[in-house]
Amino acid sequence: MFHIALHFIVPFVVAFAFWRGDWRVAFLVMMATMAVDLDHLLAVPMYDPNRCSIGFHPLHKPPVIVLYAMLFIGSFIIGDAQKPERWGRRILYARWIGAGLLIHMALDAADCAF
Repeated sequence: MFHIALHFIVPFVVAFAFWRGDWRVAFLVMMATMAVDLDHLLAVPMYDPNRCSIGFHPLHKPPVIVLYAMLFIGSFIIGDAQKPERWGRRILYARWIGAGLLIHMALDAADCAF
């Protein structure tokens, strides 16, 4: 149960700490990334408390996690969110999505370690 609570607490803390002006939107976007857990519906059995989701579920595999990291890091490389004339808030949303997915994967990986 603590693991599930962390999926709400950590994105809230990150959103509030790093995007204070937009923390509500950042938090909601990161919460929307929790939909990545829909890939658990493909597993048989659907829920196994002893199974590590990292490497097992399709959207929790290392190559896909690399794509999440590329989305997050790429948002910094492509352009600064403070340049609305070129990219608008799209970069900021990509950053939030990437952050939410990476937070989710990190929490799931930490859960696997325990």
